[in-house]
Amino acid sequence: MNRNRELIAILRGLTRDRCVTVGEILIAEGFCKLEVPLNSPNPMKTISEMQNRFGNSVTIGAGTVTNVSEVSELYNLGCQMIVSPNTDTEVIKATKNKGMLSFPGAFTPSECFSAINSAADGLKIFPAFKLGVKGFKALKAVLPSNLKTYAVGGIDETHFRDWLDAGVTGFGIGSNLFHPSMSDDDIQLAARKIVLAYDNWHAKK
Repeated sequence: MNRNRELIAILRGLTRDRCVTVGEILIAEGFCKLEVPLNSPNPMKTISEMQNRFGNSVTIGAGTVTNVSEVSELYNLGCQMIVSPNTDTEVIKATKNKGMLSFPGAFTPSECFSAINSAADGLKIFPAFKLGVKGFKALKAVLPSNLKTYAVGGIDETHFRDWLDAGVTGFGIGSNLFHPSMSDDDIQLAARKIVLAYDNWHAKK
């Protein structure tokens, strides 16, 4: 598996009874970062199950993490990655103090640099569709060149080329990859398209 493939599967609404099956599908198709948002049903149990099953081979994370107490609980489950919709410096610092990866949501230069100064591992540019590729290019010009950036929100594989050309590191993909109403076959097909589009761009570099 390509552990460097910078695609985060955002599994909002994933339930514990499906988490192993969905995880197996996504990992088989080439995803190595799986995120369960905390506004899913019983997310802590789902994350714990996925960490126990897949944590040695891929990165299991939690999304929509907005307070420090959640960070501690997730650390105790073995969670490896904390993703937030916002830039909360206390959450970032708590995450890094526990040795986990921190990807806070940021949109403005002020948010980006608050996150960077709090030692975030990368930025979740959210909502990416609102900023757009031109907006991201302007933002990227002032960010550290080695900083990881992930476009999240309103992005599907048809947008990858423009964003990657603009210098984004990778993507967080939610409803275009997984929704509770999707069948296993639907999820597999979506995952395959997404990984193919990402890999095709990199193959041409």
